[in-house]
Amino acid sequence: MAVTVTSVRPHWDLTFDAGGDPDPRLRDTLLGAVSDRTDLVLFTHGWNNDVSTACELYDRFFAFFPALLAGAGDPRFGYAGVHWPSMRFSDEPIPDFPHTSSVPGPAGGLDAATRAGLARVFPGRLDTIDALAGLLERRPADPAELAEFAALVRKLTGAPPGDASGDDLGSAAGGEPEILTGRPVAVCRELADALQRAGADVAPEEADPELFGGIGRRVWDGAKELLRQATYYAMKRRAGTVGQAGLGPLLGAVARKAPHLRLHLVGHSFGARLVSYALAGLPPDVTVASVTLLQGAFSHYTFSGPLPFDAAGGALHGMAARVSGPLVACHSSHDQALGVLYPIASRLAGEDRSMLGLDDRWGAMGHDGFRSPAGTTALSLADALARPFPVRGCVSVDVSPVVCRGGPPAGAHSDICHEELARVVLRAGGHRAG
Repeated sequence: MAVTVTSVRPHWDLTFDAGGDPDPRLRDTLLGAVSDRTDLVLFTHGWNNDVSTACELYDRFFAFFPALLAGAGDPRFGYAGVHWPSMRFSDEPIPDFPHTSSVPGPAGGLDAATRAGLARVFPGRLDTIDALAGLLERRPADPAELAEFAALVRKLTGAPPGDASGDDLGSAAGGEPEILTGRPVAVCRELADALQRAGADVAPEEADPELFGGIGRRVWDGAKELLRQATYYAMKRRAGTVGQAGLGPLLGAVARKAPHLRLHLVGHSFGARLVSYALAGLPPDVTVASVTLLQGAFSHYTFSGPLPFDAAGGALHGMAARVSGPLVACHSSHDQALGVLYPIASRLAGEDRSMLGLDDRWGAMGHDGFRSPAGTTALSLADALARPFPVRGCVSVDVSPVVCRGGPPAGAHSDICHEELARVVLRAGGHRAG
């Protein structure tokens, strides 16, 4: 049974399908109930939450708000949690969510929970998922079978021709990324190396399989990561679609229904990408009061202007103007998913090859904050909580002191249920916090 949010009232759920269409009953319930609120905090989960885990995340994060708002005048807050079709590989630990850990499946294979998650977010593809699981369990030495695995991954997760919704730079050409079209042995070896740097347990180095006629367990460790990263690439595209086509227009309807209501958007991981792309889907006359991105799993150049390696700049250049208050990126050096794996997978997305380092050209918002937007303010967490908070513009906050727990391969990526982060959300929204 799904966990429900009990820590705050009133609370509403919003559900979107993969194309951005909202559940009309939940949408209409929200629209009919927000008129007496002064503020609405709307939180969107990331890549690794099913409905139950997302509800528990919202319950834990929102639980900090009542005490923090005590004595802050008489704001009448409402709270909403967005649900969109995403999934997690159940071998990824989430701090303080012990029930999300899965019983391990076959060594190096896919456990039942992960297979069920793939079936849920890629409906009608069960035969493909079963074939992928079988190859991961057998780990054959024949490179042709690794090529078959890569083809099955592409069939399961690949982008439609011309689809640029997974790219965060304005000149991106779209289409399938190189992670799905490159030489499978080379891609999988590189991903295995990245896993090792992230602290994951991978098989030892092996001889070059192309010289010795077979592939070993290390390459298959990389193959499982290929499936994970390709799945996340699909979720990344989906987050942008749901944000721009779904959440943005719905927020416009909320603003028309309750024009006095101050909207505060919060997103974690790909949920941060979702709420960011919602800005592009807002009606031209609508703004939101604040946006807080928690470990945002998308390019740190997304809101930038023209760049040395991309004249068009970020895909959301200019969208910060649709936030009447600050646009905040919380980032942590302990986030291995974004600090190690994201740059590798992003480089393999097949955009132009740059001489810049991985952390620069391919870095993520949640690893080092905003890059290049004019006037960006960089704050330590201590300063963000103690000094006057910027009233507008892009703000990077280093939350490494609290976002620091979690095992491989994701590190601290999901370590976000902290009072300090709730205080950042409130301070960004112009409210005193505790």
